[in-house]
Amino acid sequence: MASVLVFCGSAKGQNPAFERAGRALGKLIGDNGHALITGGGAVGLMGVVADSAMEHGAHVTGIIPALLEDREVGHTQLQELIVVDDMHKRKALMYQMCDLAIVLPGGVGTMDECFEFLCWQRIRIHDKPLGILNVDGLYDGLKQLMDDMSGAGFLGDPKRMDFYMHEDLGSLAKALKI
Repeated sequence: MASVLVFCGSAKGQNPAFERAGRALGKLIGDNGHALITGGGAVGLMGVVADSAMEHGAHVTGIIPALLEDREVGHTQLQELIVVDDMHKRKALMYQMCDLAIVLPGGVGTMDECFEFLCWQRIRIHDKPLGILNVDGLYDGLKQLMDDMSGAGFLGDPKRMDFYMHEDLGSLAKALKI
């Protein structure tokens, strides 16, 4: 059993495929006996993934800063909701508690979490893999950016990075071995 950390939006986005992907990921996590670690909000894709994971038997832990508990409507149905002082403590605890992380559609906060997680991996604070589910090409630009940074010599040896991007959940799950 793995503890899967999911980064995603506190909004659902405009494309119905985003919500479908969140539900499918929650189902995969629960059906395979994994635990979910989430940002602790009941809204947006965060809530969708958490609800789906719980519907399929997963233990769900949410970690939310006090500042966002009201704004993101702290998910009171989770088995565990940890309220921390700030975003830095939230991310550090999330990274510490997980075995791997998956990025779903989201905004600036999702990218912040994604890049910090990847940075910590890169400088060997942890060795946990990161997967991005590129739903309907939302992260095509990010893939191009990563390729450009690598080609320009800013990412060093890409083989040192435990980083995956796939368009379908099955392929991503296989790459992450979950």
